[in-house]
Amino acid sequence: MGTDHTSKIVGTAWGLLILNTLGSTGAKTIVPLPRSLIQMVTMGALAVAFTLALAVNPRLRIRASAFVFLLTLLLVPSVISSADLESGFGALFRCARLALFVGTLWLLSRWWDGGLTFVRHHIRMYFAVLASVAAGAVLSPGAAMPELYGGRLVGALWPLTPPQIGQYAAVIIGLAVLLLLGRRTDRVSAAVVIVPALVLLALTHTRTATLGLLIGLVLAIGSLFLTSAAARRFFAWAVLCAAVAAVGFGSALRAWFLRGQSEENFTSLTGRAKVWDALLAAPRTTSEHLFGAGLGDKSFGGLPIDNSWLAVYHEQGMTGVALVAAVIVVLGGVALLRPPSLPRACAIFLISYCAIASYTEAGLGDASPYLLHLAVAASLLAVPAAAPAATAEVPGRPVPRWAQSSEVT
Repeated sequence: MGTDHTSKIVGTAWGLLILNTLGSTGAKTIVPLPRSLIQMVTMGALAVAFTLALAVNPRLRIRASAFVFLLTLLLVPSVISSADLESGFGALFRCARLALFVGTLWLLSRWWDGGLTFVRHHIRMYFAVLASVAAGAVLSPGAAMPELYGGRLVGALWPLTPPQIGQYAAVIIGLAVLLLLGRRTDRVSAAVVIVPALVLLALTHTRTATLGLLIGLVLAIGSLFLTSAAARRFFAWAVLCAAVAAVGFGSALRAWFLRGQSEENFTSLTGRAKVWDALLAAPRTTSEHLFGAGLGDKSFGGLPIDNSWLAVYHEQGMTGVALVAAVIVVLGGVALLRPPSLPRACAIFLISYCAIASYTEAGLGDASPYLLHLAVAASLLAVPAAAPAATAEVPGRPVPRWAQSSEVT
C-alpha cells in the first residue's frame, strides 16, 4: 500500500475519531436534527474509524505507549462500576465505546513517530468543524447566538456548545502559532487558521479556553525560548501587546471576562461549585469510592459536573482518578525530559491546555476531544522507530543464489 494512500487513510480515521467526540447535545440547529440521528452518525464514525485503522494495520503492529496503556487500564474500573447497571445499560454501551476508541488509538499508534503528522490532521479537522460554525452564524445569526446561551456563539448547523467551540478554536490557534514559530508553515496559511479562530473564540466568551490558550502558549514558547530566536521575538511582542491591551482596553476585557455575571455567580464558577459540593457530600459505598458508579453523561443530580476529576471520581472512582492523574504526569514528565524542539513545544501546549481545562470541563475519563489532544501529544513525544541496521557484507565470501532474494516471506 502506498505511503500517501496510507497517510490519507490514517488521516481519515483520525478525522472520524474527532467526529465521534463532537457529541449529540447542544443548541438548537437551523435544521432540526434528531438526537438519535446524531448519535448514529457519531457512533458510526467510530466504527468506521476502527475499521479503517484495522484495514491499514492488518498485522496489528503497534507502538509501545504508556498513554494508551493507561487508557486501557482505565477500562477496568469503568467495566467494574458499570457491570451492576446502577447507571443503566447506557453505562455498558459507553464502556464498549471507550474500548473501541482505545482500540483505534492502539492501531493508529503505529504511525506515532514524534513528527507533526497528527498535529496537521488535528488542525484540518477542527478547522472544518469551525468552518461549519461560521457558516451557521452567517446563515442564521439568531440561531448561532441565541438568548438561551446569553448571546454566546453556538453551532447552528451541528449542535455545539460555546465551550466546545472555544476549545476547538483555542487548540488550533495554539498549534498554528507554534507551527509558524517553528517555520513549518507560512504566514498566510497560519493567518487563515488563526484569525477566524480568534474571532470565533471571542464570540463564544469561553474563559477556560482563553486561559488555557494563553497559559499553554506561554509554557510552550518558554520551552523554545533558549533555542529559538523567533520564539523570543514572539514572546516579546506578545508581552508588549498584552500590556497595551490591559491599559487601553482593560474595562472592555473585564466585561468580556465577566459575561454580565454577578460577582457571586462568578465566584461560584457559574453554579459549578454547588454541584461539586453536593457530589462530594453524597454518601458512597466502598465499591463506589474505589470504582465509581459507572460511566454516565457526566452529570450529578441532573446538572453537569463540569470538572474532569470529579466526573472521573463519580463514574470511575479513586482508581480512575489515579489512572487519569498518571496519564497527565507521565506525558508531562516525558515532555520535560525531551530536548527542546517544536514537537515537544506542541506537546507541552496540549498537555497544559488539557490540565487547565480539566478544572471546569469534563472528559478526561471517557472518549472525548481531550483524550484526542493528549493522544496527539503522545504521538509528538514518541521516539522515532530505529531503522533496521544494514548487514555488513563479508568480503571474499560469495552470497548463495538462494540468499539473494530481496524479500523474505
